[in-house]
Amino acid sequence: MKTAVIGTDTGEAKKWLEAGQVVGIPTETVYGLAGNALSPAAVARIFEVKNRPTFDPLIVHSNSLEKIAQFVTEMPPAARRLADACWPGPLTLLLKKASLVPDLVTAGLDTVAVRIPNHPLTLRLLDALDFPLAAPSANPFGYVSPTQAEHVQAQLGDKIPYILDGGPCQVGIESTIVGFEGPELVVYRLGGIPVEAIEHIVGPVRVMAHSSSNPKAPGMLKSHYAPLKPVYTDGLDGLVDRYGPEAVGVLSFKDLSPDVPAGNQFVLSAAGSATEAAQRLFAGLRYLDGLAVAAIYAELLPERELGRAINDRIRRAAAR
Repeated sequence: MKTAVIGTDTGEAKKWLEAGQVVGIPTETVYGLAGNALSPAAVARIFEVKNRPTFDPLIVHSNSLEKIAQFVTEMPPAARRLADACWPGPLTLLLKKASLVPDLVTAGLDTVAVRIPNHPLTLRLLDALDFPLAAPSANPFGYVSPTQAEHVQAQLGDKIPYILDGGPCQVGIESTIVGFEGPELVVYRLGGIPVEAIEHIVGPVRVMAHSSSNPKAPGMLKSHYAPLKPVYTDGLDGLVDRYGPEAVGVLSFKDLSPDVPAGNQFVLSAAGSATEAAQRLFAGLRYLDGLAVAAIYAELLPERELGRAINDRIRRAAAR
């Protein structure tokens, strides 16, 4: 297949999707690899292109609560409150699935992850389609998520026909996933909506630890979002001593390190903004992964609000 075309034509994306193909689409979180969520063949193609294990479920994207109601059997009152407050936006709800949704989408589980993304191009595309879109991040499985159309083309461009270009992602990390275990609300994945904001809407929630196999929701695997170079979250001095300053990359929150050349560093937010840091996180990991360094040191952020979700991604990048 030729290299994917990058463009802003939702009609072109619609054409390929209706033909059973998969395409790159923008969301406010990261770029997705999208296919017809109701077509097992299209969903299988998503897993094939990403080299994603089929035990890792996918998120189903639509553009209205009325449409999402077709894909689930119930929406608890707390889920409806979250949907009303956060959609369109970086929230995914894990709900009991309707039989309409193929088992391949949900990895055979009786729940389906659903959300309404907050991106005008993708909302326009979803409005024009007669089916929802299954859309995990548009990158090889386990690698750094893409936040620009060019990232998708560099990684998957020879496997897909079209990438809908919506510019840089405004949130930059994946959606927060919330589900239900009996009466208890559970955050299965930290993401673009802080836990504090969730609790302000629905009260206390439990945050689930990672799953090493057979996850209950997308994005729960312990090792994920990782560059090819090894990532460490402590011991910068030890890395410099081991490899030398020229062979270490540094991902810092707001300050440059005096121990490593400036060109080997990526500052997430000189202003100390967690929102900006989230937007720039995956781009920073990509930049450092492209340098001639032997290892990457990643500084953790203060463990609050979006900092928790950013730290979650950094720790999983380091888990490899």
